[in-house]
Amino acid sequence: MSFEFFLARRYLKAKRKEGFISLITFLSVAGVAVGVMALVIVISVMSGAETNFRKKILGLEPHILVMNYSGKFDQYNSIESRIEGLDQVKNVSPLVFSQAMIRSGKNFSGVMLRGIDPESKIRLIQGFSPSELESALRKGRPGTTAPGIILGKELARKLGVDKGESVILVSPSGIASPIGHVPSMKRFSVTGTFSSGMYEYDSAMAYIHIDEAVQYGGGQGVSALGLWIDDVFKVKSFVKNNLSFLDPPFYVNDWMDINKSLFSALKLEKTAMFIILTLIILVAAFNIASALIMMVMEKTRDIAVLKAMGATNRAIRKIFMIKGMIIGIAGTMLGSFFGVGVCMLLSRYKFIHLPEAYPFSTLPVQLNPVDVFVIAASAILICFCSTIYPAVKASRMNPVEALRYG
Repeated sequence: MSFEFFLARRYLKAKRKEGFISLITFLSVAGVAVGVMALVIVISVMSGAETNFRKKILGLEPHILVMNYSGKFDQYNSIESRIEGLDQVKNVSPLVFSQAMIRSGKNFSGVMLRGIDPESKIRLIQGFSPSELESALRKGRPGTTAPGIILGKELARKLGVDKGESVILVSPSGIASPIGHVPSMKRFSVTGTFSSGMYEYDSAMAYIHIDEAVQYGGGQGVSALGLWIDDVFKVKSFVKNNLSFLDPPFYVNDWMDINKSLFSALKLEKTAMFIILTLIILVAAFNIASALIMMVMEKTRDIAVLKAMGATNRAIRKIFMIKGMIIGIAGTMLGSFFGVGVCMLLSRYKFIHLPEAYPFSTLPVQLNPVDVFVIAASAILICFCSTIYPAVKASRMNPVEALRYG
């Protein structure tokens, strides 16, 4: 053991008359621990929220959309066949997007209508297998010829309808007649509801069979081709390397671009929380600096004696920097331990429940080792910086003056 480390460890054990310095040291450790623990928990919750949003969105939306500037996608079969032959492609399915009014016997509402192909290999609606989806969209209520429609859970509640009841879709495009423009209307039978966990989708989205959607839209045709690939995080490189053959009027949108504002806001909030909570560690670092400065003033005679015995300025600096780093590392380790422990408890037992206004019922937690490492490294770096001034001040002390006035 070097004598610098030996003295730094001894100085941590304050004598009775130096009890106030010992209290500051304890508060410094506690401050660093609280700051690191808060950072680990908050960043884990933010990461969990981001992952939760991504899973819910990708459970409803294709990874990539191939669209046409004209708004309709005629003769898409050749493009669909070419895309299906590409590596990493799990599924390709035509989609129809439109807006309409939906009316029940009790209420009415605007609706985002989506026409889907139930024969697709991918699960297009959570809670419905392909076979169940085919049955639900092809067949309506027994004894009627009305086709089926699947409503979002909140939309069904808003309309006051249940499974087996009828609704009427009113198209804004409509048809031309001798008396003017008349909206087209068609009766559908509610064959099921879905819950994505996201209110924006559950309160405004409905699914019908793609054939019905094309017919209902006045022959506008397919709106887009939806692509699902193996790795959702490689959509940019996939588009660049595999879909370059799509020339105008075709264009491509991926899930990252479509939801860019949402994930940018989450990333900005995560960064802001990191900066704000780092201030707690910064306050604790000031406490470390204060404790070291007071220690330097208290140990003036000891420093003078050490210098008179041949200790170099570098050795004196190391003594106080080691003492400060012991405080910082101890606080960081404690904070990381308790932060990870709280996150594991939240993830396993889910004892914090959120109101229905949130897209998740319990507090989402995703513990990322990289985030914990970055937080711990940042805390140690801040603590190291706080030791520089007191250590330099101690090393520059004149031993003659210190012995005379110490």
